[in-house]
Amino acid sequence: MDTLEVNGAILAYEVYGSGEPALLIHGALIADSLMPLVKEPILSEKFSLILYHRRGYGSSSRTKSSTSIAQQAADSKALLHHLGIPRAHMLGHSLGACIALQLTLEDTDIVHSLALLEPALIVGSSGPSYRDSLQQGWQRFRNENPEQLVDEFLQARFGKGYRTALEQILPGAFDQAVADASTAFEQEIPALLAWSFGEGEASRIRQPVLAIYGSESIALWARFGETQRLMLDWFPNIQGFLLPGAAHGLQMQNPRGMAEALSDFWSRHPIQR
Repeated sequence: MDTLEVNGAILAYEVYGSGEPALLIHGALIADSLMPLVKEPILSEKFSLILYHRRGYGSSSRTKSSTSIAQQAADSKALLHHLGIPRAHMLGHSLGACIALQLTLEDTDIVHSLALLEPALIVGSSGPSYRDSLQQGWQRFRNENPEQLVDEFLQARFGKGYRTALEQILPGAFDQAVADASTAFEQEIPALLAWSFGEGEASRIRQPVLAIYGSESIALWARFGETQRLMLDWFPNIQGFLLPGAAHGLQMQNPRGMAEALSDFWSRHPIQR
């Protein structure tokens, strides 16, 4: 991977395909979770897909202190500037979607469209229990086996038996997630708990938004369905998409369906008119 020094960290990144640029921001734990999308020709033949490991993950450098959502947004903006890209489609998965939202609020000109894949928003009636679960995960990480905690965390979001499929799609991903677990639990959870996003912030975002959630997600955790419903109410220019055969693993569990939805969305909202 190529590297970029930015804001006191080294970010590792790669660019796949050609065409209009799309920055892909991964969520917690699995640094290569968006890799399956670059293998789909319907995307790589029409778009330039920019993947990077966020600070504290994979080939990027570690950090010793909590990194705010705003700092993560600044990292993504710096990467686009480094690549000479003034405006791009933006995709974020889970916590990565929160970073994409923050970037849009801070610099609306750089974000042309937003694809939000089950963002980690602490909202609605499920917000307090979600906040509690995050705080418990943060506290438990200090005293429990990281491998067991990562497994529990992913199973609650991806479903039982997820590890076999994950290793087939992304060999070594679970071991890498365990290696990166301190970033997720000790740095990113506090950052997410300190971040705020609700109806007021959503109403300021005028870009086209595609909100994707998995058909199996609501059976695992009701907050996924509630968050989707709230987003459809809050954003002025939004469409929803239900991805069949997938839970929170979305692009890993149904990469073809995800790629088709993204290709359609980005093609209908081109940067160049």
